[in-house]
Amino acid sequence: MLNNIGLPGILLIAVVVLVLFGRGKISSLMGEVGKGITSFKKGISEGSKELEDDAADQARDVTPEADKDKA
Repeated sequence: MLNNIGLPGILLIAVVVLVLFGRGKISSLMGEVGKGITSFKKGISEGSKELEDDAADQARDVTPEADKDKA
């Protein structure tokens, strides 16, 4: 059913949404969506940085080379 919408159908839907909600409401909604995307990207970058820091801080094997064969 939704496979055949095409450009005219999308434009019609956009016009109906604009009429129902008004330009001010849609622009504020898009602003909130933009803030959400920015916050999501910031969280992803902070999470990956935290993972890198944790990997660097993990305990390293300090066993002398001669004793590694005994285990």
